[in-house]
Amino acid sequence: MAVALGLVLGAFANALPRAEYPRPQFEREAWQNLNGIWTYEFDFALSGMQRNLKSSQGFQNQITVPFCPESKLSGVEYKDFIAGMWYHRTIRRPAEWAGKRVRLNFGAVDYFCAVYIDGNLIGHHWGGSSSFGFDITDAVADGAEHNLVVRVEDNTRSGDQATGKQSHQYGSYGCMYTRTTGIWQTVWMEAVSPFGLKNVYIIPELDEKRFIVQPQFFALQAGQTIEVIVRDGEKVVARQQQRAATPTNIILPLKNVKPWSPESPFLYDIELNVKAADGTVLDHVTSYAGMRKIHIEGNRLFLNNKPLYLRTVLDQGFYPTGVWTAPSDDDLRRDVELGLKAGFNGARLHQKVFEERFLYWADKLGYLVSCESASWGVEMQSSPAAPRNFLTEWEEIVVRDRNHPAIIMWTPFNETWGRSRDRESAREHDRFVSDIYHLTHNLDYRPIDDVSGGNHVVADIWSLHNYASTGDELAKVLTWQDGKAPQFNDHEARYGGQPFFFDEYGGIKWVVGQQFAENTWGYGEGPKTLEEFYTRLEGLTRTIIRFDYICGFCYTQLTDVEQEQNGVYNFDRTEKFDMNRIASIFRLQPEEYNK
Repeated sequence: MAVALGLVLGAFANALPRAEYPRPQFEREAWQNLNGIWTYEFDFALSGMQRNLKSSQGFQNQITVPFCPESKLSGVEYKDFIAGMWYHRTIRRPAEWAGKRVRLNFGAVDYFCAVYIDGNLIGHHWGGSSSFGFDITDAVADGAEHNLVVRVEDNTRSGDQATGKQSHQYGSYGCMYTRTTGIWQTVWMEAVSPFGLKNVYIIPELDEKRFIVQPQFFALQAGQTIEVIVRDGEKVVARQQQRAATPTNIILPLKNVKPWSPESPFLYDIELNVKAADGTVLDHVTSYAGMRKIHIEGNRLFLNNKPLYLRTVLDQGFYPTGVWTAPSDDDLRRDVELGLKAGFNGARLHQKVFEERFLYWADKLGYLVSCESASWGVEMQSSPAAPRNFLTEWEEIVVRDRNHPAIIMWTPFNETWGRSRDRESAREHDRFVSDIYHLTHNLDYRPIDDVSGGNHVVADIWSLHNYASTGDELAKVLTWQDGKAPQFNDHEARYGGQPFFFDEYGGIKWVVGQQFAENTWGYGEGPKTLEEFYTRLEGLTRTIIRFDYICGFCYTQLTDVEQEQNGVYNFDRTEKFDMNRIASIFRLQPEEYNK
């Protein structure tokens, strides 16, 4: 039988892995963390439904959630392909939640999952990176113990699902690494009013000195109101209460605005109260927001109406013991701090949708991020399921994360090398990329880099990847020929004067101690000495910043990832270099950005 875990209270919190509240911009007090020991069974032949595993009262093997079975921290560490698996644990609805609806939430499950309580289907979800939840109120009685079963299917090689950098071979190779199957983020229950908040969109308007809050509710009743309070520390700086409705805009003007920026990452605390006609608080949610503006003028990106030069690093978010899941919240914070220490003002989050807690630390510490899907693995022309799967998952991702001030752009795709020259296939590729671009703009105001590194279709930000080994080689790539900017190929859209973000370069191999594996690599021929490494890095970086049409760079990469040992730090986050010297190189900026 699975081990039942209690509420996240007192000493119990220290015993739970990843015990912190997983959704820092939409937090409720009445919640129960379901991480810890579950039981499981692999289902390689996908025969579990025929064997009625949905009605299980416990499996023979144990796994520590929220770590995937491929990881060391899960206690399983099974590295081969896992076509399917089943999880079980018991749950109990607290008596004090009487009269409330009960939501069962999942941070992320890779890839397809079905959820059962006492053998009865609660719901399905497709998508390995997005968060989701179900109303389980009618399936759980007050004070009674129930069997929660989660069925998972994961076909990394299908072409129908976004997998990011998960290996399509048995072992890791090239830039493909250990896979993630099943539950890999926190699972939790919470008590919610039937008339509570479903979500909220918080839009900062710096020029108008106000926040616009757009709430959505599970349901509405006569006389229901929504109150929003904005605080600067203990001081209330804005308050508004109005009739609850969908849609509605709640305008919260501020007198003395404190802008959010990397130099001063100030965050306003926000309180949202849904009230009944008699004033009773039905739902209480705490959040936060940063007052900042991101926009484009010509070929320049602006933050708070000042030109912004991006000095960013590629971050793939892998961990030696947790794979896609950070061992602790401190590890998430540390990754942001390591990026800042190395001289970067932000990161390109690459081929992985990061946990909300990472974005929280980026907000708190002033770390600009470009958010990217795990688009590799989706073969757009493979079947009707591929684009459909991607579209719904990407929509969930944008809606979940769009309140974070640290996010300055969206990147739905990376290097769509599979775009065929066949006219029909190419047309389908271009149509799908265009559809995702327009969908994203309908969901949020931030600029979009449609396809990082190549095969652009329609983009607000133009990006290019190149791994030249010397500054002279790179200068030839970046120099315009016949009045034309560098392009990935002749089949993509032509550059139209957008901000030009050179968002992958470097990747210089440098190994401290032993190589990770026989297939360890980096881009180009590795330097022979440490001094040669510094010289090459500085030469490449200085070359980029001398081109005035470029608005920023992204160095590959923050840490080694398994056999790809070209990080600024080792895979275990220990230092490889003199970090003061490294930071002095990455803090270089064009003179015009210092005026």
